[in-house]
Amino acid sequence: MEFFEKTFKNIDYTKTDLVIGTYEFCNFINCNLSNTNLSNFRFVDCEFKDSNLSNLNLDQTSFQNTIFKDCKILGLQFDNCNNFGLSFSFFNCILDHSSFFQCRIAGTKFTKSKLIEVDFTESDLSKAIFETCDLHRAIFKNTNLENADFSSAYGYAFDPAKNRIKKAIFSMSGITGLLDIYEIEIRA
Repeated sequence: MEFFEKTFKNIDYTKTDLVIGTYEFCNFINCNLSNTNLSNFRFVDCEFKDSNLSNLNLDQTSFQNTIFKDCKILGLQFDNCNNFGLSFSFFNCILDHSSFFQCRIAGTKFTKSKLIEVDFTESDLSKAIFETCDLHRAIFKNTNLENADFSSAYGYAFDPAKNRIKKAIFSMSGITGLLDIYEIEIRA
């Protein structure tokens, strides 16, 4: 089925099924989709706001130009999504324990979001923006972070030798996260 310019508001999809199909220019407001199977769904130019999207099954789910605002998005395996056109942005979301393993998501914008223990291993995050984001225990390994902006991010610690960081932007206060691997003492 195809849905175009529809608004879905205050619906608990743990009690009623979301119809499988393509959703274009649709809004999901204050919906509970936790533990829902969204396999093979397609979301194009959609927005999720004030919704619980934790522990979704995202096998071959397509997100194209999708916006998430004020959402709880715990434990999602974005690496299971359909890679074609994969693009989204996150504003004031909790993405703890999610995985973007090997995702090609250059230019993704994360704003005022919690990304605790998120796995970005082998992802392309070139030109990504982490604006005022908590990246405590986030995993960056063999990740393309070229031109990424970490200037207001905090809590990150990763080995710059095991990632591509050419022209990435860091703040002076956050730079210690790049030196943790060396176990050196930095004094002010």
